[in-house]
Amino acid sequence: DDGPRYIIIDALDEALSRAEGEAGALLLTGREGRFSAGFDLSVMTSGEAAMQGLVQSGAEVLVRWYASPLPTVVACTGHALAMGSLLLLASDTRIGAEGPFKLGLNEVAIGMGLPIFAVELARDRLSPRAFTAATIQGRVYDPAGAVAAGYLDRMVAVDELEATAREEAGRLAQLRRGAVSHTKSRARQATVDRILSTLAED
Repeated sequence: DDGPRYIIIDALDEALSRAEGEAGALLLTGREGRFSAGFDLSVMTSGEAAMQGLVQSGAEVLVRWYASPLPTVVACTGHALAMGSLLLLASDTRIGAEGPFKLGLNEVAIGMGLPIFAVELARDRLSPRAFTAATIQGRVYDPAGAVAAGYLDRMVAVDELEATAREEAGRLAQLRRGAVSHTKSRARQATVDRILSTLAED
């Protein structure tokens, strides 16, 4: 493959492949204070082709994460904006650290329209009451607000985050993989199909 390589996106893809062959659940943890601020702006502003390549690669990994046969858990260690918040939406269980952090789809607020895959993930995982504010209005939340909106499932103290997330991943790893995979496919396949059918033109 002579196409461009994206370090973080490729690492997530490789982690999924490895986990699906070796593990019962997958846990993703960010660095302290910052989970993810989204796509690399240097690539996003370097030309249309570069931007499209990065966004499509990111979307493909998000869909794979969202549809993974494994339970997926995220320990959101801090700020999660744009692609970072989409990774929360694509994950099964989202546990966030308490603190002065910003979480959300801020694209509209900075003058960018959301792609279809982002809208569909938001439609599936966010609270219906929060959907319009979070997408069309670009609202960004603190961790407590992100729990209410649906970006996070719960919030814990920073010093409890890692242990809580590991405990949750361990619990979910005990579920029968076939049952998880079968049910997740039934719950999410329509959204996956919608995203994949629009990805190239989006």
